[in-house]
Amino acid sequence: MVAGVPPISTQVSTLAQAAPNAPAVTCEGRTLSRAELDASTNRLARAYAEIGVGTGDYVSIAMPNSIEWIQACLACWKLGAIPQPLAARLPDAELVGILDLKPRALIVGRVDPRGQVPSVPADFAPDAALSDAPLPEAISPVWKSMTSGGSTGRPKLIEAGGDSRIPALIGYPLGMEDGDVNLLSVPLNHNTGFTTAAAGLLLGHHLVVMPRFEPAEFLSLVTEHRVTFLATVPTVMQRLLPVYRADPDAYDLSSIRRFWHLAAPCPPVIKQAWIDILSPEVVWELYGGTELQALTFVSGDQWLTHPGTVGVVVAGEMKVLDDDGSECSPGVVGEIYMRPAPGSAPTYRYVGTTAKSRDGWDSLGDLGYYEDDGSERFFYLSDRRVDMFTVGGRNVYPAEIESALAEHPDILSCLAVGVPDDDLGQVPHALVQASVGLDAESVRAFLSERLSGYKVPRTVEFVDRPLRDDAGKARRSAVREEVIARAAQSS
Repeated sequence: MVAGVPPISTQVSTLAQAAPNAPAVTCEGRTLSRAELDASTNRLARAYAEIGVGTGDYVSIAMPNSIEWIQACLACWKLGAIPQPLAARLPDAELVGILDLKPRALIVGRVDPRGQVPSVPADFAPDAALSDAPLPEAISPVWKSMTSGGSTGRPKLIEAGGDSRIPALIGYPLGMEDGDVNLLSVPLNHNTGFTTAAAGLLLGHHLVVMPRFEPAEFLSLVTEHRVTFLATVPTVMQRLLPVYRADPDAYDLSSIRRFWHLAAPCPPVIKQAWIDILSPEVVWELYGGTELQALTFVSGDQWLTHPGTVGVVVAGEMKVLDDDGSECSPGVVGEIYMRPAPGSAPTYRYVGTTAKSRDGWDSLGDLGYYEDDGSERFFYLSDRRVDMFTVGGRNVYPAEIESALAEHPDILSCLAVGVPDDDLGQVPHALVQASVGLDAESVRAFLSERLSGYKVPRTVEFVDRPLRDDAGKARRSAVREEVIARAAQSS
């Protein structure tokens, strides 16, 4: 992608030669040094090659976070193949839909339900007789290919616009430094985890990988390994708070230099809590899609003077359009469109469903607005277009209800959806996971002090599980269908 820059695999090998005993990756108490990671992935790459993997081939990686996940990805790059991460527990029907989009040479961690693509299990061990010596340098024509349902809900692949000659400096705008200790708490099959891990490999980070998120373990790992950098999501931030507050002296978070959150709107009360714990200069937010058409950054200091903002554009271009395609005025909610800076190389290619576009500007389905402050334009998110619903003709954004619910000290996780109503068309319904027993009326009373009446959920349902996954994602459409189906059965 950049002339004169070697591919990711060569850069990782060079770091291993420079400091072979430095820790490269730790998971569940096991650590591989840089030399061990380099040698083991040379052998693994040769095993993949025997199966038929070569330059330009797709390799789907469907495993939980693990050292083996990092090894599989690096082995792909060493062959010039394209790592294509998938959720380990993806339903077979969705897996088939993704596999049908592009031929694969190998699936790691799952079996092809169609019986067409070779596979190896997650704990696959290559033949010890295979050499772990360096391989000939290979360049992956696409350095990553992520999956996304996007605003359409239909699966697509998003191919990164460049090859695997990625410069290490891609991590510098995020505040990464050489040799950081980088905690990976979100699924590596999501863009946040994947890209953070890849940038960390290029900068010689010690990657501390969590197989699954658990609040006390997260805080203990920060304390034990003196974590300096991490990228996470609002749902993780929310689930950490009650554990940290219960015994703050048990954990030392002072090593954290940069704490990023992204992938979903963050309730202001949750963001403020982490600013108070870590300081404004440590807590940063990023907004943008997997496609990377444009990005916004906001520091904690900026957020305190512009509460709720996702920041100013730092890459590409962004604007807000109404339903007719006209640009919205400041403060007016519309659909956010973005594109790479004019004259720059494409940042992605779609395989499958394409994004909604207007004259070269793409929409990810997000609604929001902007406010001008002197020479700077600050953007704000309202919600996803597909999640917004109307109550008696008035727009309601689930994220606003969820932000208000997040202010309740006993609520751990929440989700709001619109359900049919004979009078108003739709009304809000809330699902709540709480740390103690709550009743619907107390929750509604709490919200009545914070929201207009038509935004207060008519019904509140209590659940005993988190309502978002560890990447901060929630399938509101599926949840809404389940709520409606249950209501129909009980009527």
